[in-house]
Amino acid sequence: MNYMKVLLNGIIKENPTFVLLLGMCPTLGTTSSALNGMSMGLATMAVLICSNFVISLIKNLIPDMVRIPSFIVVIASLVTILQMCLQAYVPDVYASLGLFIPLIVVNCIILGRAEAFAAKNNPVASIFDGIGMGLGFTIALTLLGGVRELLGTGKVFGFELFPDSYGALVFVLAPGAFIALGYLIAIVNKIKKA
Repeated sequence: MNYMKVLLNGIIKENPTFVLLLGMCPTLGTTSSALNGMSMGLATMAVLICSNFVISLIKNLIPDMVRIPSFIVVIASLVTILQMCLQAYVPDVYASLGLFIPLIVVNCIILGRAEAFAAKNNPVASIFDGIGMGLGFTIALTLLGGVRELLGTGKVFGFELFPDSYGALVFVLAPGAFIALGYLIAIVNKIKKA
């Protein structure tokens, strides 16, 4: 199996946010800044890599009738561990992401990759798939958060690029997430067709 192809698949060809349009709840809810987007992407990527690995190891032990509930138990366990680690070691990130951390359990990217890839491939390929999809998701959320933060406040990662008077508040609020995401998807589609 070509692991580099599996890795690049999630970043470019099947980007969860810009191509597959998966995980829209955390995408729209946590990307008010580049740092929040990157933090959510990295948290999701950690769960995605670990869940893909564990599910690919135990796939032959799980009966078909309880496959999906078993996957959800694995994912929920990993999210709980992640949540406790974030709360203990990076409380600022934990506070800014808030309710969206437990919602990683029901993120369709993670369950979808468990079902579509990890349950059918070996552990090494599943890790590469998790890295690729996770990087694609992280890049998309960071980019979206950066665009929203720049247009809304004139800053990126907290560094001021434009004066305080610059910025349209709408981009930091919920409607700005839809507007910015729509334009970014249009740009990605235009680049892919070129």
